[in-house]
Amino acid sequence: MRQGSERRPSEARSRLLGTATRIFYTEGIHSVGIDRIVAEAQVTRATLYRHFPGKEDLVLAYLSEADRAMRAQVDDAVARDLPPADTIRALGESIAQGIQSPGFRGCAFLNAVAEYSDPDHPVHQTVIAHRQWFLDTVTELLARIQETPAELAARHFVMLRDGAMAAGCLFDPELICETFLRGVDGLLETYAAPGRRGPAPT
Repeated sequence: MRQGSERRPSEARSRLLGTATRIFYTEGIHSVGIDRIVAEAQVTRATLYRHFPGKEDLVLAYLSEADRAMRAQVDDAVARDLPPADTIRALGESIAQGIQSPGFRGCAFLNAVAEYSDPDHPVHQTVIAHRQWFLDTVTELLARIQETPAELAARHFVMLRDGAMAAGCLFDPELICETFLRGVDGLLETYAAPGRRGPAPT
């Protein structure tokens, strides 16, 4: 009996977060009220406030789940134990698969920050922290290819990814992903070129 009562709150929390994630991602954050989330999750307001003291807490939990999913994508690419350039390609392919998945509506973080422009707001700061982690991670992965500064190339990768995420929900996602992956290949060829070609002739 006690075990069942302990399990019930986490199930309710999962329903709340799953419902909020679906609606926030597909329809936006500000346009969605607490009453709708409570109704669709089939919980009471008291249950919601027991797990999330306010809507902002629910939004931050939603972004935390999106962050966890992105980190899992990176971990999966790294776990394949591929050559460094192929790890970047694998990450790019994983991003492309997401863009081509049913219900894709762009980057959850870029969508959220468009609604929270105040740089001091916790949601805005959460988005910035996630993007800094992603930039640092891509920089580290690129640095494994050769010992040259990698941050500029990493910023290029992030911009390619952002462009593909934005265009992928507006135009033909297959064509957008093909363009994105070609861009990743071109970036890798340019970044690795000095190491392959050796010293320039004098």
